[in-house]
Amino acid sequence: MKSRSFPLSQKYIDFINTIDNVDADFLEGTTASGKTTVGAGVKFMRMVSLSSKKQHIIASKTIGNAEKNLIQQDNGIVDLHKPRVRYYGNGDKEYKIPHIKFEDKIIFVLGYDNRDKWEFVLGAQFGCVYIDEINTADIDFIREVSTRNDYLMATLNPDDPSLPVYKEFINRSRPYKKYEHEVPREIMKELKEESVPKWRYWFFTFVDNLSLTPEDIEKKKISAPKGTKLYKNKIQGLRGRVTGIIFSNFTHKHNVITLKQLESHLRAQVDRWQFIYFSCGVDTAYSQQSPDTISFIFQGITMCGKLVILDEEVYNNADLEIPIAPSDTAIRLVKFLEKNRKKWGFARDVFIDSADQATITECRKYKRNNPCLYNFINAHKKMLIIDRINLMLGWINCNNIVFYYVLSHCVEHIREMEVYSWKETKYEPEDTNDHTINASQYGWIPYKNKIGTGGQ
Repeated sequence: MKSRSFPLSQKYIDFINTIDNVDADFLEGTTASGKTTVGAGVKFMRMVSLSSKKQHIIASKTIGNAEKNLIQQDNGIVDLHKPRVRYYGNGDKEYKIPHIKFEDKIIFVLGYDNRDKWEFVLGAQFGCVYIDEINTADIDFIREVSTRNDYLMATLNPDDPSLPVYKEFINRSRPYKKYEHEVPREIMKELKEESVPKWRYWFFTFVDNLSLTPEDIEKKKISAPKGTKLYKNKIQGLRGRVTGIIFSNFTHKHNVITLKQLESHLRAQVDRWQFIYFSCGVDTAYSQQSPDTISFIFQGITMCGKLVILDEEVYNNADLEIPIAPSDTAIRLVKFLEKNRKKWGFARDVFIDSADQATITECRKYKRNNPCLYNFINAHKKMLIIDRINLMLGWINCNNIVFYYVLSHCVEHIREMEVYSWKETKYEPEDTNDHTINASQYGWIPYKNKIGTGGQ
């Protein structure tokens, strides 16, 4: 199927023609990739036409946004489907809210910023639902409407991957094998939630938008400075908050290494890559009502002053049928320490958040009652958080010199490094997405003078 108004890449042709055994399509990617135009204007309208139900939904942040970006723009729904489409922005005698009449179907147009209005509409079952920029939508709206349709399409711009919409919806979809290699590996690693068999994931870029010339693409690429989160989101199509990121100089290219790469450095003894210290830090949160985690971080410091996050273990009581108690943490922590002692080396002193005396007490009780090599110590928290952050910023990348590395399997620590953010109203970090970061800091604070200085 080809649009009469613009050329379509083979990927878009396959996307439009994939209509069997699909209950949901999630479209993510770079700016100007054409996903909104093709998604809303072509495939969604095709699915509406094929549906046996009369009522359908298009939802955007506001009705004005829907009109501007989906309905009335060039190559928008009205432009592509006239004269079969009529848009009633103020409603009509039959339906008092904005809607589109298409063939014998009604497509209600909603703004998900107005809870009263969408709650009023969502009392029935619908055929097809389109959600524009689902990453910004009210999560309660998404949850409600997701149970009231035969087919769902959603577009999104890359955003903070800790948002619940990723875990509950987007990361449960999977790409077709034909196009799986075109999904950035950082995103493929996040598509790890239990999949829904008929939910499909599509990643589109500039090259999929055949209406863009090479000059157009180059102009867009140079519009955002390389290395910024804006470049990462808009040009590369990778997830991560755009503003307020604390460790904005942290990148996969410079700071994430594989186990094989590290072992190669150690065998070759490149630049004094031999570990001289190991440490472990622990941060805890036992709530069953929050995403806060119980986090263990095992790390090593090399002779040349490099800090390497070697292993992590993370638990969230909200995800567990039987929640973890401080006594359970003690047992799990010793197993974690022993595993890494055999793999890497001995971290005798373990630094635990001093605010959690219950866990420290249970760990010390375990040491009294069992053969145990480890000392469980209150973390030294006199160093201000802002000072810890400043040290890390210098270690992560200063004039292309890197002293801070993370093994690639430590996915939760990598995630936190990419989303840990400043508060909007204060020059201090948000109290979220920081548990493995805190654990790491507790572990390296006693050795801070050995990091970033050649180990001297």
